Amino acid sequence: MPGRRYARRSWTLMLLGLAVAGSATVAIARPLQDPKPPTVLFMCPHGAAKSVLASAYFQRAARDRGLNVRVISAGTEPDAQVAPVVANHLKANGYEVPIAQPRRATADDMAQADVVISIGCDLKDLPAPRGAVQKWDDVPAPSEDFAAADAKIKERVLKLIDDLARQQKR
Repeated sequence: MPGRRYARRSWTLMLLGLAVAGSATVAIARPLQDPKPPTVLFMCPHGAAKSVLASAYFQRAARDRGLNVRVISAGTEPDAQVAPVVANHLKANGYEVPIAQPRRATADDMAQADVVISIGCDLKDLPAPRGAVQKWDDVPAPSEDFAAADAKIKERVLKLIDDLARQQKR
């Protein structure tokens, strides 16, 4: 399947070549021959709400666009479980809950991620990531305004996917 291999390689080059951090474009270094799909790490403080929503939305959008990517979700101080309101919301809207239980971000996560999406996290206790960091600190707390948090996360995820897909077509 030469076409499929080309599409996968294009997506890899596209993701590795672009990360939108605010309005700036950031290059991500990774060998072009690396056969592993690129990794996007979504992080929020508790790993139970914002990063879970972002992971679910990104996974579906990437799959719908035929993009091959590995998505992981973690927290800096993880809760014991995914927030029930988040799990119920995702299931009610036809999404799979992407994790069974929140977990702490590790040095290995940071080393493997091509893009780290920090949603309100303090990353000072983690090693510097290998890839680019995007800070989505404009996402409100779901406990304060779930609808606004959900809408902002969807908006940011879809913009990221659109930007990456647009780069792929070039």
